[in-house]
Amino acid sequence: MTSICTATKRNSSPCTLPSNESTGLCWAHDPKNAERRRRGQSRGGKSKPTKEIIDIKRRLSELADDVLEGRVERGDGAVVSQILNVYLRAISTEMKVREAEELEERLTSLEEALERKEGGGRWGPRTG
Repeated sequence: MTSICTATKRNSSPCTLPSNESTGLCWAHDPKNAERRRRGQSRGGKSKPTKEIIDIKRRLSELADDVLEGRVERGDGAVVSQILNVYLRAISTEMKVREAEELEERLTSLEEALERKEGGGRWGPRTG
C-alpha cells in the first residue's frame, strides 16, 4: 500500500501525492530534489505550446476549411469554434495561474535566501 506525502501544499491543504517510504515526502516536497525543481520551474514559462493547443489550432483550421467548402454549416461551425475558443481561454488561464504560482514560489525562495544572508526580516535587516 502506497502512503501519502506528509507535507502541506502552499494553500495549506495536505499533499495528496504518493510518498517515498523512507522520507514520508513526495518527490515535489523532498528537499533532496530542490535544485531539480528550481531548474524545472525556471523553464516553466519558456516551454513549447502544449499538445492541447496544437490540437485545437489544427481542429480550428480544419473546421474553417470544412465551413468554406460547405461540409459544415456556418452556424454549426460558429458554435464549435466558440466552444474551442472557450477551451483555449481555459488553457490560457490555467497557464497564467501556474506561472503566477511558480513566480510566487521563486519570490518566496529569494526572500528567504535574502533574509538568511542579511539576518533580517522580509524587507531587509531588522532594527531595534
